[in-house]
Amino acid sequence: MTFNNSIRKRLAFVSATAAVALSGCASTPEPIIGAASTQARSDLGQANYSHIPATTYALRASDQISVNVFREPELSVENVRLGVDGAVSLPMLGSIPAAGMTTKQFEQDVSRRLLAAGLRTPMVSVNIAEYASHLVTVEGAVEDPGVYAFQPGSRLSAAIAMADGPTNVANQEQIAVFRESPQGVLIAKFDYSQISQGTMLDPILQPGDRVVMGTDGLSVFYQNLLQALPAFGVFGVAALNNN
Repeated sequence: MTFNNSIRKRLAFVSATAAVALSGCASTPEPIIGAASTQARSDLGQANYSHIPATTYALRASDQISVNVFREPELSVENVRLGVDGAVSLPMLGSIPAAGMTTKQFEQDVSRRLLAAGLRTPMVSVNIAEYASHLVTVEGAVEDPGVYAFQPGSRLSAAIAMADGPTNVANQEQIAVFRESPQGVLIAKFDYSQISQGTMLDPILQPGDRVVMGTDGLSVFYQNLLQALPAFGVFGVAALNNN
């Protein structure tokens, strides 16, 4: 009987300790009032990350656009997608390149091509229907990992929010962002706690970014232990009763 009480006391102590540890992992740091940090830390690989949203947008493969030719409905198209080669197919013109151009530049290019094809004074407007090229992968210790569409100008904190935030076993000081570049895949490290406080750069996302939230190994141990406690407790009591 004394041995059984000893086991119960140890389990209660571990449960309380684990609960405190898990609750600590879920806490949110107090924001620091004032201007948020916009300085990239090169020692963490952040040199190619920026806090400044682009003022113009260049069309990319998979984006959907609508092309309207004034008073020429047969030459107009709705929600046409740029192919993987960055080209788009339009009536009379066939497949023409679009990726890398702004909507204004593409309007001018389509107008020039229609004029050369015999259409008098073509008036063309181009609108982006869907930024389908803007996808970010969020994985690791987040509540709902997956691939998410985002609007141009969205930040790293938005990617974490789309995945429903860090889990209670997340290591918020360890976020790795993988980004493709002409030099290959670059990796930068960010601290979500510092981003939440405004003391670290919250970078603008780029299409194809991969965000990985790290895991606190100690918290994982405690969580697994807590999940096993009821079964372990029942097994221990049953074994003692049988003896």
